Amino acid sequence: MDLKLTNKTALITGASKGIGLAVAELFAAEGCHLHLAARNGEAMLEAKKQLEARHGVKITIHALDLSSTAAMEKLAAEVGDIDILINNAGDIPAGSLEILDDAAWRRGFDLKVFGYITLSRLYYPRMKGKDGVIINIIGNSGENWDASYIAGSTGNAALMSFTKALGGRSLDHGVRVVAVNPGPVATDRMLKIMKRKAIDMLGDESRWEELFDKYPGKRPATSEEVADLVAFLSSPRSGYITGTVVTIDGGIAARGSVI
Repeated sequence: MDLKLTNKTALITGASKGIGLAVAELFAAEGCHLHLAARNGEAMLEAKKQLEARHGVKITIHALDLSSTAAMEKLAAEVGDIDILINNAGDIPAGSLEILDDAAWRRGFDLKVFGYITLSRLYYPRMKGKDGVIINIIGNSGENWDASYIAGSTGNAALMSFTKALGGRSLDHGVRVVAVNPGPVATDRMLKIMKRKAIDMLGDESRWEELFDKYPGKRPATSEEVADLVAFLSSPRSGYITGTVVTIDGGIAARGSVI
């Protein structure tokens, strides 16, 4: 299927690894020019080198800590106009209400919750009337609440509401706003969350791999599976999809289990 992404331009945050890097790889293969943003400039330079060589697209990297409004504004100014915004940068810490202090909540929300909102606020007016697309990669804890990941559940639920509120009207302005809710995905970030869950459920963080037995199919999703969904939702093939959240978690949220 031709996703009609050739010569589109996309900005992907959190692009140095995991889901963000997988999205970058797939978009490049589809002929999409890219702006990659994350803190790890070295990893993005390597991705740029490989993807430009393989696919002949133009890739610009932006090595930034995106946890402030000023950094988001700087990024938008450097990048300029785009067709697709992939909000993916975020690392809300795991832990219960008793474990997380105010500083931990605020750090997590500054990067992910306010980061997504700020970049959307900066780009939405520029996308009006131009078939722009904003994809918010959030997480299924926003619909499958988890007391041991209480900050993540709260922040993700807020971003789900933000997506639906903005996306419900956005097509009137020629913009689509869609969210993707991955469940557990085989990334470095998942490892941190799984170790926290292993402590809560098994009393030992080193036993985190035992929790895979509780997953649908006894495995997490892959970054590539999430990237496939993101690419489809970003494409004109999804031209009437907006104001909704698509969950990719093997049915975890639907059956109401934390794992």
